[in-house]
Amino acid sequence: MTELNKFESGFFMKCFFPLSQCLGAAVLMSSLSAFAHGNVQCPTYPKAEWQARELLQQKLVSEGWQVRRIEATKSCYEVYAKDPQGQKTEAFFDPKTFERVKS
Repeated sequence: MTELNKFESGFFMKCFFPLSQCLGAAVLMSSLSAFAHGNVQCPTYPKAEWQARELLQQKLVSEGWQVRRIEATKSCYEVYAKDPQGQKTEAFFDPKTFERVKS
């Protein structure tokens, strides 16, 4: 089969179109994630002034949170958890005071 016949028979569409859809979805998901974090403004402190993330986890658990993961961003702690009401949430906390930062 010649290259032209492969294209005409839909070979190109069958093989490469699903790949382009996956790549497009990945780009969209990453841009939405970046958009979600765009409004969060934590105060900037030197890392030496940050409290340990384990202390934040202890605080949240004592308040009824079910913490899955805590990540450090440039200026915040980002928490993936279920809040005391049982809702899955992604929340940001000031790393020095542990105050919740609203977006």
